[in-house]
Amino acid sequence: MKKLPKPVYFTGFPALKVLILVTGLALAACTWYVFANWLRDDSDVVWFSPNANCDLHTGPCSATLGAKGQLTLAIDTDGRIEALDILALNVEVKGLTPSQVTVDFIGRDMDMGLHRFGLTAAAPGQFRGQGQVGICTQAIMPWRARVILDTPEGKLGSWFDFDVIRS
Repeated sequence: MKKLPKPVYFTGFPALKVLILVTGLALAACTWYVFANWLRDDSDVVWFSPNANCDLHTGPCSATLGAKGQLTLAIDTDGRIEALDILALNVEVKGLTPSQVTVDFIGRDMDMGLHRFGLTAAAPGQFRGQGQVGICTQAIMPWRARVILDTPEGKLGSWFDFDVIRS
């Protein structure tokens, strides 16, 4: 009786294990990309341009939400908005009764991850909370504060641009 030959496996370089590892890393990266974009999905938000001459470093900024109302965002700082500082966020809403208000800080030129902060109602039309701008990777990092109102008419929002200087 003849003996069957032993199966041949990769003996030196573990090619199969490396291919499994590379495939797993690629799947993890794809999952992260899909999940991050799903969380940031703003396709159901009706956006309104901010009013001109706005500087969040020095005072509140506002936007008119068509004929529906107005929102104002104020970030309480001692001077300039700095990376990693805890920021007091105040949103005032007139003409609408949102059930939820969120503020997103997003990098304008670079994906800086999701920095979403839910605010709580402090009084009718007044929402307060805290937020934080991520660490800057450039000398001057351009950011955008997006305010999203969840109203019975749907989601409404506006944005306010500002720059953070790396310290």
